[in-house]
Amino acid sequence: MRFATLMAAIIAAASPAPTLAQEATFDANGVPIHYVQAGRGEPIVLIHGNGGSIDNWVSTGVFANLAKDYRVIALDCRGFGQSGKPHTPSAYGAEMALDIVRLLDHLEIPKAHIVGYSMGAHITALLLTTHPDRFLTATLGGAVGRQPNEADFDLAERAAAEWEQGRPGPALYEFSLRTLPAEQPRPSPDSIRRRQEATLRNPNFDRLAQAAFLRSFRAQSVAPALAAAVTVPTLAIVGSADPNAATARIAKTQRPAMKLVVIDSATHSGTRGVIGRPEFVAAIREFLASTRPR
Repeated sequence: MRFATLMAAIIAAASPAPTLAQEATFDANGVPIHYVQAGRGEPIVLIHGNGGSIDNWVSTGVFANLAKDYRVIALDCRGFGQSGKPHTPSAYGAEMALDIVRLLDHLEIPKAHIVGYSMGAHITALLLTTHPDRFLTATLGGAVGRQPNEADFDLAERAAAEWEQGRPGPALYEFSLRTLPAEQPRPSPDSIRRRQEATLRNPNFDRLAQAAFLRSFRAQSVAPALAAAVTVPTLAIVGSADPNAATARIAKTQRPAMKLVVIDSATHSGTRGVIGRPEFVAAIREFLASTRPR
């Protein structure tokens, strides 16, 4: 989405209009990172999911809603959107979490509310264990952290190889099914392959960058014991039809202080995706209000 369209959407939804509006790029250890910000008040950083960009927060209305009362900053993660797209796995993993620290340093923000969705939640969960001092609060949407799971790492490696070859196959098909609701009929392999081949033709998609990102999953995982030791006020939001809801409920038992909101019938993505439900941003607002000093 062009910045003019972004700002038109924000201003149309916000009353009074935000006083701060900026689109910029900064250098994150050699990788250009694109971000936008608007609004005033306590800072909120929004981190999108895999395959997404800043547009995900704009099209769902989350950005404009929060910009009414907060200084909202959304970035295109490295490998996505208008940010740089390195081709080496070592440029992803923990580097994606460090980009949030670099962004805060660039903007001279000591601490922020950090909201991540799906991939963004994995990045946020990792950052909670390495730089908890940079958080006011954390919100984990659609996921609660990448688990150390050899089967998942192996699938990601095989999917990466298919992107590198430019030939979507069984690994990418299996990867695409991971967040579908259990009751939803499985799409045919041919339909998924055609969709992925269309993705390959998208000039904004870099298959080698996506492969490098997938190969970094192990470096982005968080041991359950480290996640359970986090003391930063944390909210988890997940749809009841999202397969990740089960993992979120387990995380809640390991970390009772974490607030868990399950939105009925919402899915991980698609037309019923939880990020587009009004309950999603309402839960964030309620959580932030509850953690504000009285």
